Amino acid sequence: MTPGLVRLALRRTVRDVKHVEAVRPRRARGLVRDVYRQVERDFGMLAPPIALHSASPEVLAAAWLMLRESLVAGGAASRAGKEAVAAAVSAANSCPYCVEVHAMALGTLGEPAAAAAIEAGDTAAIPDRGLRALTAWAGGAGRLPADVPEDAAAEFTAVAVAFHYLNRVVSVFLGPSPLPEAVPPTARAKAKAVLGFLLKPGAAPPAGQALDLLPAAPGPKSGDTLSDAFSRAAAAIEAAGERSVPSRVRELVRREVKAWDGKPPGLSRAWVEPVLAELPAEERAPGRIALLTAKSAYQVTAADIAALSPERTDDRGVVELVSWAALTAAVAAGDRLSPPAKRRLPRSQR
Repeated sequence: MTPGLVRLALRRTVRDVKHVEAVRPRRARGLVRDVYRQVERDFGMLAPPIALHSASPEVLAAAWLMLRESLVAGGAASRAGKEAVAAAVSAANSCPYCVEVHAMALGTLGEPAAAAAIEAGDTAAIPDRGLRALTAWAGGAGRLPADVPEDAAAEFTAVAVAFHYLNRVVSVFLGPSPLPEAVPPTARAKAKAVLGFLLKPGAAPPAGQALDLLPAAPGPKSGDTLSDAFSRAAAAIEAAGERSVPSRVRELVRREVKAWDGKPPGLSRAWVEPVLAELPAEERAPGRIALLTAKSAYQVTAADIAALSPERTDDRGVVELVSWAALTAAVAAGDRLSPPAKRRLPRSQR
């Protein structure tokens, strides 16, 4: 299977997005077209975890802004370190799609043993001491090494927040693997090898080139591109939440996330219904999706989406509901990771 065929197949995976219809590249206009062009230019392909947001152009831009400026753009931290953080966070969040993508990218950067250890759930087996400590921190089982410079620490924290967000939306809207479902079992090994080649990061693009996709937001200090990017993204997703998430649901989710220690609630969803009891009946369906997205996104089902009232089932509303809940949980996760002296990301959703 040639790289060109795999790239084309990946473009077509926007058709495999669940629950909503992603805008296809040939039909993209305006802000959606601008984001798609940047994603293909800077990431090397139209990444389905970004394209799935396209029913809400501003949220699409926000998701890309977080991914690009934390993981893709050049900065103080190494790309291998950032990919290790992305893969480790994804493993902690039980997001096999993102683990597969970012472990492959890490392997192409000369760290195949680290990639294999993360995929196997055994970060203690990573040979490199620095990557081992970094992935333990990202997975919530250690502290960020003291010798990591402040700028690099801010970038690693930003990657962690971006993937706490992306893991949740991917778990809701995509399947367990980045390979298209149409790839037959006999071709998957070769397709995965080609995908790994395509995922190999090239020269890092300059930071800040995605900022103009969204208006400036208050908060970041002048010249802090990373904080500026996340402030713009957070403002766009907060506005989306105000449009598409009932205010009582937002209040409930914030309270639950603030009291949560970040640990998975378990295999059962029994914890959800007692929490929803305080909501009026007509708000329990969006409340259920928001709470599950925040704490165990892999448990959101088609039946949960179908239970939404007709006025909330348009694609934009569904994307904005999930996105708002995902970022609320992701910002809280970033706060748990970051030592107080190094908190650099916006806290606008508190």
